[in-house]
Amino acid sequence: MPYSPLLIKPMREELTAVGFTELLSAEDVDRAMEEAKSGMTLVVFNFVDGCSAGMARPGIRLALDNGSKRPDRLLSVFAEQDLEATARMRSHFADIPPSQPSMAIFKDGELVYFVPRHRIEGRDAQAVAADLTAAFDEFGQ
Repeated sequence: MPYSPLLIKPMREELTAVGFTELLSAEDVDRAMEEAKSGMTLVVFNFVDGCSAGMARPGIRLALDNGSKRPDRLLSVFAEQDLEATARMRSHFADIPPSQPSMAIFKDGELVYFVPRHRIEGRDAQAVAADLTAAFDEFGQ
């Protein structure tokens, strides 16, 4: 059952405040992934938990602030909230088990980098940011 919109509003805003576009439906995902066929796209599976609040979202913000390269597009789906959008986004890499929070980088429409929960949990935001920054540098233009 989805969470109360009031509960997750601040969690959504942590990402939209730094430029993320929320994908709320399967159609939103389809449009966004069509645009993602060129350049680098970061997709975040946002979630309600301490791992997201303490490591994932802060790490993402740090990487975007400190990296020499930035993705061309910043997209998010809220796992266990925007169910249709989450399922459609996961269909773009169906061979990877669901994980939230998690992050995916697409380069010219192809998945090139994935960070599952177990690579976020137990680390600090700076470590998550360092991994993302290195991926931005590797796959950016």
